[in-house]
Amino acid sequence: MAKILCVDDDAAIRDVLVRALVRLGHEVRAVEGVVPALQALDAEPANLIITDWSMPGLDGLDLLQVLAERGDQTLVVMLTAFGSIEHAVAAIQAGAINYLTKPFSIGQLDTAVAQALEVARQRMQTAVLREGAAQSSDVHGIVGEGRAVRQLLGAVAAAASSRATVLLQGESGTGKELLARAIHRQSAEHAGPFIQVNCAAMPEGLIESTLFGHERGAFTGAHKRMLGAFERADGGTLLLDEVSEMRLDLQPKLLRVLQEREFERVGGTHPIKVNVRVIATSNRDLAAQASQGTFREDLFYRLSVFPIHVPPLRDRREDIPLLAYRFAVRAAARSGRRFEALSAGALDLLRAYQWPGNVRELEHAIERAVLLANGPMLEPHLFPGIRARTTTHGSAAAARAAGADARAGLGSPDGPPFYLPLASLDLAAVERQVIDHALILSGGNRSQAADRLGIDVRTLRRKLNTGSAERDLP
Repeated sequence: MAKILCVDDDAAIRDVLVRALVRLGHEVRAVEGVVPALQALDAEPANLIITDWSMPGLDGLDLLQVLAERGDQTLVVMLTAFGSIEHAVAAIQAGAINYLTKPFSIGQLDTAVAQALEVARQRMQTAVLREGAAQSSDVHGIVGEGRAVRQLLGAVAAAASSRATVLLQGESGTGKELLARAIHRQSAEHAGPFIQVNCAAMPEGLIESTLFGHERGAFTGAHKRMLGAFERADGGTLLLDEVSEMRLDLQPKLLRVLQEREFERVGGTHPIKVNVRVIATSNRDLAAQASQGTFREDLFYRLSVFPIHVPPLRDRREDIPLLAYRFAVRAAARSGRRFEALSAGALDLLRAYQWPGNVRELEHAIERAVLLANGPMLEPHLFPGIRARTTTHGSAAAARAAGADARAGLGSPDGPPFYLPLASLDLAAVERQVIDHALILSGGNRSQAADRLGIDVRTLRRKLNTGSAERDLP
């Protein structure tokens, strides 16, 4: 149910609107002009305004102008005379969300109201996402409001307050490095260095030297002493990324550092003491590897003093809208593009997808969509790979997203989509209505309308000249 304000100087039309909208389940007020409408809005806001274009004194365009001056963002559906394209163009350009031509059916009224209220709901959701993104933009960069994220943040805070070695386990792309940095920033070692070593990316012959350093002449090419990651992290935190990839023959030396807080450089003879907080990450099950003998069991226990499981994105779907919005804002700022919102269909699609690449895959998908978008709204068609894979699995959400994408096909490139309630299912009548709608959204510009319709301007001109689609164009 919505609160709808109807504005029309014709008492018969007001009566028809009230009876129809009440029957559809809405709460309705009706007034005969713009001034009474503004007074009614001052007394009680509305979710939607349905106003006639032509009224004595102030008309529908005047109402739109006053609402804009007052900063009132209530959506407006304009009633116009049948075939009056110039009125519809002016109404849309002035800020109306949609228009209905008289006479209209109850079905057309219901469709126009439902679609306008969907746009209002989407705007409200965007406002919530915008506020949530602003509130979650703390120094740790961890975005989410669901239960899984709250538990994760609690574990991060608890780990940071201790000196225990932390093991972050989770799939690739879940943000383990981000969590490691959050632990460091909240820990007593936050003023010290944060050194990261990717155990999977280190060259085979340089792993030991990278971790522990080497003395001059320790091996061919060692022309000077080099400090390893443990020495450089002294007084701070050392992140051992993908520790499961470390060679078995080096694991005893790592175990000794964790136990004794000392080591020797390659080619060195004297032990070096360090005070380092170690955080390790793994995208594999280290416990299973330890039981299979592919990872030292004693090292596993030493690393997992404080284990933290990082959930995949598919287990925290409630955070997808907020993450997507924040990634889109960031991508738009980097590329100089305009972004305002993700459509309801796009959000349905993103929530339905399994995200095997997790948060990293979502960020890349959003960045690509921002670069491909022609306007400020991200629609489902901007995620073709995701839509194809989701639709293949028969997702109902993907079907809803595809429907939303189709409905938005004639939408404005500079604002929210406008919807087209069909007057009939007669193909010729539908073609005429779609052409009219494209002309309205293009401000009467035939070249732009042809681009929206996917035809050349000569074809459009022929259709206008030979069919009943011809109108009194502005």
